[in-house]
Amino acid sequence: MSETIIKAMERTEDLRIVRKAGFVPGVLNGPGTKSTSVKFESTALNKVIAKHGKNAKLWVELGPNKLFGFIKDIQRHPVEGNIIHTVIHLVTADQEVKMQLPIVYHGVTQLEHKMLHIQIYKSEIEVLGRADKMPDSIIVDVSEKELGANILAADLNLPAEIKNLDEANEVYAVVKVTHEIPAEEPEEPKEDKEAKPAE
Repeated sequence: MSETIIKAMERTEDLRIVRKAGFVPGVLNGPGTKSTSVKFESTALNKVIAKHGKNAKLWVELGPNKLFGFIKDIQRHPVEGNIIHTVIHLVTADQEVKMQLPIVYHGVTQLEHKMLHIQIYKSEIEVLGRADKMPDSIIVDVSEKELGANILAADLNLPAEIKNLDEANEVYAVVKVTHEIPAEEPEEPKEDKEAKPAE
């Protein structure tokens, strides 16, 4: 598996200046380490998140140092939606960490062909495991599921080294029928009233 690497630079400028220059301000922190104010190139950070998700694990290059961690927090502009701040939590590669991983459902199109859909109750799963073994997301294949099927922990196929911290009977989603919305029938044109003969 290829490494995800992002370059960080120490930050001393005002946050508005950093953002105006095309960077995202952030913080590196972790157990036993001093918090470091940094900045990331906006384009590079967005590419990492688009490909690996909001909890992506990555290597941060800061000067001569190469540090391992994962994205712990992302703040977005309330109107524009762009990333305005991020926090990278630093850990050792073999350290056990607790994370919330997104659940991605594959095979939704096949369900739609059967007039079914997935109703999601819980979009993430809380897990514990080694930082370097954490997947970016949990993929569930629902293409063969039938009406009424519940998506449970057994359907998530977690790697052996990753432990599910959710309740054993947690229901993440259920397969339901898709009700078609009947098309409205076009209104028949109203007949014009016969014109009264001129008196």
